Amino acid sequence: MTRIMKTRNILFFVLAILLQIDILSAASPEIIRIRQRPDTIGLYEKFEVSLELTCEFVNPFDPADIDIQAEFTSPSGKKWKINGFYNLSMSTLWKVRFSPDETGKWSYSVTVRDKNGTVTSSPQSFLAVSSKHNGPLQVASNKRYLTHSNGKDFYGVGFWYNDGYEGFGSGRVEAAELDRLKSLGVNFISTFITPLETWATGVGRYDQNIAGRLDELLQMLEERDMMLSLNLWFHSYLSETVWGGGNVRWYVNPYKQITEAKDFYRSDEAWKYQEKLYRYFIARYGYSRSLALWFIIDEVNGTDGWVKGDSLKAAEWIGKVHNYLKANDPWNRPTTGTRSGGIKEFWHEGYQITDIAAREIYEAQGFPINRTSTIDSADVNPLIHSYRNYATENQKLWHGYGKPVINGETGYAHTFYEPSMPGYLAQYHNALWVTLATGSAMMPFWWAHSRFINDLTVNSQLTSLRRFTDRIPFAHLTDIKPANIKCVKGGDVYGMQTNELVFGWVVNSDGDVAHEKITVSSLKNGKYKLATYHTWRGMVIEQTEVTVTDGTITFGPPYMRITGSQARYIGQDMAFILEYIPEPMQLPVKARSGKGNTK
Repeated sequence: MTRIMKTRNILFFVLAILLQIDILSAASPEIIRIRQRPDTIGLYEKFEVSLELTCEFVNPFDPADIDIQAEFTSPSGKKWKINGFYNLSMSTLWKVRFSPDETGKWSYSVTVRDKNGTVTSSPQSFLAVSSKHNGPLQVASNKRYLTHSNGKDFYGVGFWYNDGYEGFGSGRVEAAELDRLKSLGVNFISTFITPLETWATGVGRYDQNIAGRLDELLQMLEERDMMLSLNLWFHSYLSETVWGGGNVRWYVNPYKQITEAKDFYRSDEAWKYQEKLYRYFIARYGYSRSLALWFIIDEVNGTDGWVKGDSLKAAEWIGKVHNYLKANDPWNRPTTGTRSGGIKEFWHEGYQITDIAAREIYEAQGFPINRTSTIDSADVNPLIHSYRNYATENQKLWHGYGKPVINGETGYAHTFYEPSMPGYLAQYHNALWVTLATGSAMMPFWWAHSRFINDLTVNSQLTSLRRFTDRIPFAHLTDIKPANIKCVKGGDVYGMQTNELVFGWVVNSDGDVAHEKITVSSLKNGKYKLATYHTWRGMVIEQTEVTVTDGTITFGPPYMRITGSQARYIGQDMAFILEYIPEPMQLPVKARSGKGNTK
């Protein structure tokens, strides 16, 4: 054998070894272990699968590197596609989360794909049993209110309660305070989140301290059957120059590495990373019955992409986010977003896109507000024009967009009265009731829960509202519309009406509603149950049965009720519910058989 042939053989031998090594190193991923907890779970509770894998990846958050998907099959045969996610913890790195909506035996399998191949687990199973919990929120079939996925009514009573997301166990939302709020009737909070992508992690990688804190917050809310409106993009993180001060935080946003702030909404490169971010949100948090709303953007006009870029592109962008969430969130949560709260900041393009039309109101920013040294004799009465501001804006949204209406941010100190003044409490009170009576699906999202306004905005105000809203089956109202209603004496009255139910609110901030006469028209004739409600005390004033004969009824509150030794003054406003009483069904009279009857 020649030297050349020997050399060639050696080369082939070495090459073969290298190929074998490469084949071994390029082995398909392997599922070493699947651990599920628990094996039996209640409806809408968290079912979590932890995975131990052998796989190859560069970025564990990038589904192009490593993709984990589970397919769940319900007892009725419905298929659920659920993505897994990377979760840096002491016990495991990979998880799948799900919450069942049917009782019975569920089955599932997990598929893992990396650049070297794909592997699917053997079928697994768990048992779902009934629970006291309600499912995630959805838009009700009447298109105007919200409902839990199991059909339970929901009317939101709460406000902004921002956390900070500084790390595990170090946020500002406290369990004891949530307990107190729940006892007052609060059933949701809204919060903006520090972006999961930080300057330290870079684009496409997610800070596990921040992500873990959101896990903690959702768990606290789940334990209390409270809901979370999650603001994904707070305007300051997309602002380099707009408004200044704490409103500018673009400098900590790693998207700065791939686009300019003014181009964020139209950057294809930024969008590629956002799709993966929204996928991660759905995979990690989508299971939660307490995750109520995808609040996509807060105050879009406070960003450079709007001011220095293109506001129409901003609308296109929120449309892309909305469409992604609708296509990929199996629980179909509602979406919303806002423009800021000035009178001119009406966001027609945005209201058309999201599931909920959310109008911010900050009255000192251009709304009719008293600017004189007099109050009672001024053309603009602070209390009267305040509730009319809310009514006017809500009615625009109600008539213009055919979807649920909310005030996504409002209040704080952008009002005529300072938070320490009695007038501020009256403004807040009126805002709660006038928005309810003009069709809002949730009470105004007051900014923000803190000692600054807490004592004035919480306490009995929310309790009274919640007691009233619990009496109304919002999600089951059909053909709901603004009521045909008026005050005879000169106050203001607002209400919503179906064929069999009317609820509303009457107010007179110049005096009181004592002996006011309220007329409701376009009613079905018959008997009704009329309940008048003291909005400050949080109790029914009087409940009577009335009869409508010509499609119209007129009623009003008394001036004062004396109960024992207590004088209970009705005050400047009152709420009411007028509910139709169905006629009793007439059972057919069976003929008695007797003498002379023949078959």
